[in-house]
Amino acid sequence: MFSAPKLPHAIRQYLIITGNYWAFTLTDGALRMLVVLYFHQLGYAPLDIALLFVFYEFFGVVTNLVGGWLGARWGLNRTMNIGLGLQIVALLLLMSPTHWLSIPLVMAAQALSGIAKDLNKMSAKSTIKLLVPSKENNKLYQWVALLTGSKNALKGIGFFLGGLLLTLYGFQGAILCMLILLVIVWGFSLWSLTESLGKSQYKPKFKDLFSKSANINYLSAARLFLFGARDIWFVIALPVYLSSQLAWNHWETGGFLALWVIGYGVVQTLAPYITGQKKQTPTGRDAVFWAGSLTAVMLILALALQENWGGSLFLLIGLGVFGVVFAVNSSLHSYLIVHYADRDGVSLDVGFYYMANAMGRLIGTVLSGGVFQVYGFTMCLWFSAGFVGLSAIIAIFLPNKNGDSVIKKRIES
Repeated sequence: MFSAPKLPHAIRQYLIITGNYWAFTLTDGALRMLVVLYFHQLGYAPLDIALLFVFYEFFGVVTNLVGGWLGARWGLNRTMNIGLGLQIVALLLLMSPTHWLSIPLVMAAQALSGIAKDLNKMSAKSTIKLLVPSKENNKLYQWVALLTGSKNALKGIGFFLGGLLLTLYGFQGAILCMLILLVIVWGFSLWSLTESLGKSQYKPKFKDLFSKSANINYLSAARLFLFGARDIWFVIALPVYLSSQLAWNHWETGGFLALWVIGYGVVQTLAPYITGQKKQTPTGRDAVFWAGSLTAVMLILALALQENWGGSLFLLIGLGVFGVVFAVNSSLHSYLIVHYADRDGVSLDVGFYYMANAMGRLIGTVLSGGVFQVYGFTMCLWFSAGFVGLSAIIAIFLPNKNGDSVIKKRIES
């Protein structure tokens, strides 16, 4: 802290953006857990709870497209502050009296929260590209892994915090605690963020929202199915399954999901070491390998639950293994998009990629509620295995270290 004033101005600005991102992530994770558990407690069916998050994910899709364009035109400091402000408005809406908490009101609050989340994510991830020298890809990989992993660890803490605050203070009291924290962070951000990082040297047109890079398009499609695969069982199905089938209370359910996401975040930070590429950066070949490995894990887990191998303990351990392999996949993707992105107007490419990420989450969220309600938790795992398999197939078209995709090399040989 004492050496912070000696850091270059751009680095100090980035540290502030990262701090904002962390604080926002904490409240975002807590809010998600609060909504799931509270409305399940009120008697809402799984599909009804999933629909509460539809606007959250849908507006995430829109925001990543438009937000990348705004970031390139206005600078990432402004998009970051707009995101923090919108999250405060969302929390204020949810502070309404209990009898006002209708489905349309909650969906509107979730829409604002989804916009806010993706403005923050896009701003933080895009900034890394601008601070790491263009030739230092190894350092870029490590920085991306550290930011992504730390964010998810904090989101896991947010899950636990949401369940704990709901148990201690109820829904309104929990929202008030988060609101106070975020207002303080937002005030500091408005005062301290002055550098227009990420502002493009040219004025991007609206048509520039859509990526013209084949690599980014393939990676975005792979990302869509990867995150759809996780959210099919994670977002609605798992917390409801733990509460209804295993009779866990709020803090136990929130605690397990928190541990899962924290562990997932820790593994993401260690991805450069796990993949053995601290000195050699990953390529499309690695994305194929790790997605294939994740597919195998989910197939085994789905079959085990269907045949009742090992009971609930085996399921929880299997979900932990899934989290480890999924974390490596996610970290590889996060590095590759920043690596593929154009430095001038980087938020455009990153925004397009996270648009696909949000689309996968949207599809996964709806399926999580619908498939679980109609067919049960086991079918959610089978759907997840299929989605991960599609992600592995698409990753075949990503370039390897020689610049050509894996499939192109095979055709030529």
